[in-house]
Amino acid sequence: MIWRRSVTLDALNAMGKNNMVGLLDIRFERLGDDLLEATMPVDDRTRQPFGLLHGGASVVLAESLGSVAGYLCTEGEQKVVGVEVNANHLRPVREGRVRGVCRPLHVGRRNQVWQIEIFDERDRLCCVSRLTAAVV
Repeated sequence: MIWRRSVTLDALNAMGKNNMVGLLDIRFERLGDDLLEATMPVDDRTRQPFGLLHGGASVVLAESLGSVAGYLCTEGEQKVVGVEVNANHLRPVREGRVRGVCRPLHVGRRNQVWQIEIFDERDRLCCVSRLTAAVV
């Protein structure tokens, strides 16, 4: 297990209240030994004007997952801040909920790199994102 902080899914979801995570109804659903999963609806909050999942919403899901995962790999007063995020949008999504799966590529003392894959409800890969975070 890579996590250094003890936390429940209920506690992670409570962290999302009164910020963008709660606004977009991002829900943390699974905390595995080396992965974190969350879902997000594809609805009027997250669609672009042409009716598809907005790329920026996918990036919000990805950065939220990577930042929380990064924080869970720190101790004490340490925090993580995003330094760079990128995303490749592979398949459009029009409705339902998408699921983001976050796994570490590198967890160091000063920086971390997380890969986040986003799937539609048919388990098709829709987006691949990578977040680099600094530990402060």
